[in-house]
Amino acid sequence: MGPNERRMEIMETLCHRRQETMGNLAFEFGVSVRTIKNDIDHLSLSYPLETICGRYGGGVRVADGFYMNRKYLKPVQQELLERLSAQLSGDDLTVMNSIFKDFALNKKTG
Repeated sequence: MGPNERRMEIMETLCHRRQETMGNLAFEFGVSVRTIKNDIDHLSLSYPLETICGRYGGGVRVADGFYMNRKYLKPVQQELLERLSAQLSGDDLTVMNSIFKDFALNKKTG
């Protein structure tokens, strides 16, 4: 398994488990903890991952609500839609809120 394939497997594992230790990931993928840390550093450039300091090598978790193979609004897109939604009412506002529910990583409340 190459690095890119391993990284995608790591992301799928994290999306399923939501949180895991670096040591467990290293054992599971047959690589060193240093390699997993490098993989997480690489993945965190594209995915909402948070590393956790810990006594036993720390861990990593994926942001609440994030799942692989799902499309999300970019922050600038979400900001524009939030500004536009302030002018909506009735069915139009209901539709806009459903867009936030389906595609916004940080859910709009309101």
